[in-house]
Amino acid sequence: MKIILVFLFLAPLAPSAKAEKDYSFFDAAAPPETKSRFAMLDDVRILANGLLQLGHGLKDFVHKTKGQMNDIFQKLYIFDRSFYELSLQTSEIKEEEEQLRQTTARLQINNEEIKNLSQEMNSKIEDLIQNKIQLQEKVWGLEDKVTKLAIIQPSIQETEEISSLKAFVEQQDNHIKQLLKIVEDQHVQLDRQHNQIMELEDKLNHIELQELAENSFMGEPTEPEAISFPVRNATAVAYRSDGAAPDCTALYHSGMRSSGVYTIQPNGSEAFDVYCEMKFGSSWTVIQKRVDGSLDFNQTWDAYTNGFGDLNEEFWLGLNKTYSITKQGDYILRIELQDWKDNQRHVEYAFSLGGPGTDYTLQLSRISGSIPNALPEQTELRFSTADRDMDTIKDFNCPENYLGGWWHSECEETNLNGKYVTPRSRGRLDRRKGLYWKPKKGRYYLLKSTKIMIHPTDLKSFD
Repeated sequence: MKIILVFLFLAPLAPSAKAEKDYSFFDAAAPPETKSRFAMLDDVRILANGLLQLGHGLKDFVHKTKGQMNDIFQKLYIFDRSFYELSLQTSEIKEEEEQLRQTTARLQINNEEIKNLSQEMNSKIEDLIQNKIQLQEKVWGLEDKVTKLAIIQPSIQETEEISSLKAFVEQQDNHIKQLLKIVEDQHVQLDRQHNQIMELEDKLNHIELQELAENSFMGEPTEPEAISFPVRNATAVAYRSDGAAPDCTALYHSGMRSSGVYTIQPNGSEAFDVYCEMKFGSSWTVIQKRVDGSLDFNQTWDAYTNGFGDLNEEFWLGLNKTYSITKQGDYILRIELQDWKDNQRHVEYAFSLGGPGTDYTLQLSRISGSIPNALPEQTELRFSTADRDMDTIKDFNCPENYLGGWWHSECEETNLNGKYVTPRSRGRLDRRKGLYWKPKKGRYYLLKSTKIMIHPTDLKSFD
């Protein structure tokens, strides 16, 4: 507003200043005060023009800034709208997932009912087949009689008996054919129900696969890779003077410094090969290793007892061998995990392992770690396999449903011997059949590799 007033004030003065300059030619002897006045008017006019240009510049800047703010508001509106639509889609996906779960549960119940009915019908068919065999034997006897009657004219009573038996046999055959037709229909219905369940599981697992692929160790609190060895009353076994090493730690203190396969002989046990991993200024005995899913861990009780796999690749050392090592003294158990984003975590437990008489019962007490605990502590966990289930849960076999032997408690999701599943797999994905670390209160961690190792708690005995 001030700029406009100055401009209105100076506008009529401009022609006057021009006229005075014209008259100055004729009045060269004008006094100095007049010349000074004319110079001031020129300065004022220049200042007015500069302020006017500044005003125009400020006006253009305001218009430009206003346009940019409108663009920003428009983008914010679009973002809010997209976020709202994404929230709606997420809610719909969750509702659809819950509906699919409920439908799958109903189909599984129907499938069990149909299976039971099929078993009952199969039992009836077996009874009918037995009856048919008995009737067939009677028919053969009748055929012999008929052959004899071809020579000797049968009596009226024998003829009626033959006719009645033939009618009975034909009736039984028809009845068996009807039952077989019913069984075939039941099998067709079972196949149809099974296909529907498979389709629903595929849909569910497609949703779960996206969630599991994102469930990595990122964001979890980490702890420094420090190793602690709590010393308890019992001492670890010392290196024997006869040259036979009782475990990998004894080998390390005898001068071995390279990780690899070595032969050890625990006290009271035969010699066998183990994989020793040299780290943290000592050596650990590895009892389980999984890296790529090349080895099937869905094995029998005998296989888990004696061990299986290649010690240089994937393997399970064996419950009996592990027990022969740990019964020598107090040991700690270290579990190392790696997810599909190559994030690594670990957890360490003080533990005790029972012998064959206790089904290799395991008891754990957490020492340290960089991931939430997922294994029950201060609880006796019996080892189970599909062919030898030690679980107390009725009507549910943990190893059979989770594919792999493990120390199950309440059939929790954590099973480091489960089926190896990758997030890029196009096949059906079942959380209960995968390789997971599942804390009691937390999300699933889909694992890429696992390693279970043991180490004595008392290092002084090796000095």
